[in-house]
Amino acid sequence: MSYVFMKVLESAPERYEQGMRLLTLGRLEQVWQEIASWIEADARVLDAGCGTGALAARLAAKGAYVTGIDIAPQMLTQAAARIDAGDLGDKVQFLELGAVDLDTEFANDSFDAVVSTLVFSELSDDEVAYVLDECWRVLRPGGHLLVADEILPESALGRLATWLLRLPCSVVAYVLTQNTTHRVGHLEERVEGAGFRIVETQSYLAGTLKLFVAEKAVEHA
Repeated sequence: MSYVFMKVLESAPERYEQGMRLLTLGRLEQVWQEIASWIEADARVLDAGCGTGALAARLAAKGAYVTGIDIAPQMLTQAAARIDAGDLGDKVQFLELGAVDLDTEFANDSFDAVVSTLVFSELSDDEVAYVLDECWRVLRPGGHLLVADEILPESALGRLATWLLRLPCSVVAYVLTQNTTHRVGHLEERVEGAGFRIVETQSYLAGTLKLFVAEKAVEHA
C-alpha cells in the first residue's frame, strides 16, 4: 500500500471509512447489513466503537435508539454530522468513551443489543475479557451481542489469507492511530465464557473476518 494512500486515509475520518471498506473488499458493508437484520425497531442499542457512525445511522433508520461510544473525538464529529444529515438526531446520541469504560456510564440491563465491529482486535486480552463481561452486564436478559472482528482461521488457506489481508490493514491502523491491531484468539470461546450463547456465526474473507451473534444467558456462566 502506498504512503500517499495511507496519508489520504489519515486526512479525514470519512476517507478512513472508505478505505476500510476497500481493505475489507466490501465485506464491512455486508457485516453491517447482517447486524442490522438482527435489530428491531425501538430497540436500545449500544454501538461500542462507533467510529464515523455508519452502523449507528443504519440502525437508527430502522427505528432503533442508539448510543454510540468512541474514544476519537474527530470520529464522533463526523458521526454527528452523518446523523444530522439523515435527520436521525432523536434516535442517536454519541459519547466520547472507550469500550473499557462502560462501567462508568451505563447501568445493568440498559440495552437490548450491543454491537461492535473491528474493535476487539485493538484491545489486549485482559481488555477483551473485561469488555465482554461489561457487555453481559449492560444487556438485558435475552439481549443480543453482535461482534465482528478479525480472527485466526483454522484452515491453512484461511491462515494464509489472514496474513495477506491483514498486513495493509495493520499498516493503515498504525499510521492512523500509532497502534497496531491483532487477531482475536478464541473469540467464540471467550464470548461463551462471558455468559453468552452463540446463536449464529457468519464468516467473510476466507474466514479471516467473523461475525458472532450471541444471546445473553439468564445467569453468568
